Amino acid sequence: MDLEAEVRDLTARRDIFNVLCNYMRGQDRLMPELHRSAFHDDAFVDCGPYAGGPDGFVKFAQDLLGDFKSSQHVIGQAQIRVNGKVAEGEVYFIAFHRIVEDGSDKDLFVAGRYIDQYEDRGTGWKIAKRCELIDWARTDPASDSFLSGPFRLILGARGDEDFSNQRNWPRPGVK
Repeated sequence: MDLEAEVRDLTARRDIFNVLCNYMRGQDRLMPELHRSAFHDDAFVDCGPYAGGPDGFVKFAQDLLGDFKSSQHVIGQAQIRVNGKVAEGEVYFIAFHRIVEDGSDKDLFVAGRYIDQYEDRGTGWKIAKRCELIDWARTDPASDSFLSGPFRLILGARGDEDFSNQRNWPRPGVK
């Protein structure tokens, strides 16, 4: 591969990874516009309980995750193969969700993979097709003894309430 082709390949992988990060952040922070920005308008998404276009998928996912107390999706290895303006990917993830089940806080762990097709149609790389595969899941009683410890902790929040969206330096009450 010549240097120019290698730079195009690396740039595409960087841009696709940024799309993946925006997708995850949009889910976890309940930011539907950011979540939706990861998809082309005519994208197809199949996550099991929902199969269809990106607008319906984002509404489905935002509504589902909005019922959880919190969530965090972590990207693992991402095998991305670029061929011009089309790319394919297999992206591993682990998702952590705080849910309420039978009146008690529970931790739901889900691990799986996204099988994707990405396209750059002149406005940047986005997801054109996605199939979400679940490899395993488990639910455990919540255990947060660390959060009740003697430390001053900064807790994440959803949407505009999260410090990452405010970045008010220094944080109120901290000198």
